[in-house]
Amino acid sequence: MALIALAPETRNTIDGKLVAASNGATFENINPATEEAIGTCADGTKEDMESAIAAARRAFDETAWSTDPAFRKRCLEQLLQALREEKEQLRSIVVAEAGAPVSTTPFMQIDDPIEMVSYWAEKAGSYAYETPLEPIPFMGRPQRRLQLREPVGVVGAITPWNVPFYLNIAKIGPALAAGCSVVLKPAPDTPWSATHLGRVITENTDIPDGVVNIVASLDHRLGELLTTDPRVDLVTFTGSTATGRRVMECAASSVKKVFLELGGKSATVVLDDADFNLALAFSAMTCVHGGQGCAITTRLLLPRSRYEEGLAIVKAAFENWKYGDPTDPANLQGPQVSKRQQQRVLEYIEKGVREGARVVVGGGVPAQLERGFYVEPTLLADVDPDSTVAQEEIFGPVLSVIPFEDDDDAVRIANHSIYGLSGAIHSASEARTLAVARRIRTGTLACNGGQWFHVDTPFGGYKQSGLGRENGVQGFEEYLETKIVALPETKS
Repeated sequence: MALIALAPETRNTIDGKLVAASNGATFENINPATEEAIGTCADGTKEDMESAIAAARRAFDETAWSTDPAFRKRCLEQLLQALREEKEQLRSIVVAEAGAPVSTTPFMQIDDPIEMVSYWAEKAGSYAYETPLEPIPFMGRPQRRLQLREPVGVVGAITPWNVPFYLNIAKIGPALAAGCSVVLKPAPDTPWSATHLGRVITENTDIPDGVVNIVASLDHRLGELLTTDPRVDLVTFTGSTATGRRVMECAASSVKKVFLELGGKSATVVLDDADFNLALAFSAMTCVHGGQGCAITTRLLLPRSRYEEGLAIVKAAFENWKYGDPTDPANLQGPQVSKRQQQRVLEYIEKGVREGARVVVGGGVPAQLERGFYVEPTLLADVDPDSTVAQEEIFGPVLSVIPFEDDDDAVRIANHSIYGLSGAIHSASEARTLAVARRIRTGTLACNGGQWFHVDTPFGGYKQSGLGRENGVQGFEEYLETKIVALPETKS
């Protein structure tokens, strides 16, 4: 899959215009595979964020955007077509700035997110925004009741760097379809996946000025402005649970709606009757995109009765895993997004060993890769369920293997986490699989190789993995308020 030359938009989008930072400042965008700057991006200021919020508020309150679903559908269809035409530039951007392996871009990174826009366009035009409820009696007269679903208002969206374009679309798409206006604050590690989207919207759609605003900046405090400003009605955030707690705390001052997709420590449970070769053949997929995915299964639970057998299969999978240059289609793992993230992962591995884990494969920086923020695919065995590497989200190519005694013990260990985002189960018995699945407290489960991810599938977590659901009808309705209108029945 050949990549085209980079030609990204580096300016922010505020009130329908592509603009430099108000003070002219820029910051470097670093390619994590080469450790070199590939260009710069506008470094938005507090004044820029204030302008973006004001523009979004005005666009929501004063244009027909919030009240004309047919218009929204047409604009989203324009966006879909424009993104299809810009697909190869977006692919080059996400490979260069996120270190995403080009082989993964047809799925979560670029192609699938672009096509998701068609779902949101359809939803904008077909959703039942007004539905009647059953009449009720009141003081001898029947009462009519209408349920109205109306856009929540101005949305502040804060996105991370691991799948940046997908998450920008996953938030902007349903928010626009619902009739909201948006201020997007992308991660500074991957700014162009957002700023280039701003150019596509500005130059190729009839979306009114101010409906979409994008402010890239090195200053993380600009995202916090979205959580405290009373002109913002909803904050949607994807990222760490620690930051999600801070978002909730800040949003409380104005009692705004909060929608969070946070961390995970998902477990794959392989029951003792499973076909181990089939269940474990793809265990190294933990390392896809450097393990930088919240729903990746990073704990592997093996029955003690077949522990060494399973560990040998996983070891072979890790030893044969392809990783390195993200522009090489043979590789499914590239670098960590930054030097800071690389060091964080290495420190977790060291701590895991200190707490009793055994390194079976990997554990350090690959000697054959002289540049880039790489970490070897790492397999840790004999991991204590209470240890740090079993409890905290590493966000790296690290799989922790934990033995269990029986089904009850497997369920206990899987649930022994502050997180509850995703997971997987393997068994020869579908009934046994489902019995275990019903006991694991997590938002999604891939059972016996099943695939749950799709734009129409509500995605989110239990416990400290978040609040609300992204995608599907539930994801669309996160951006809607509910109003009930009651009227006495009129005589015909």
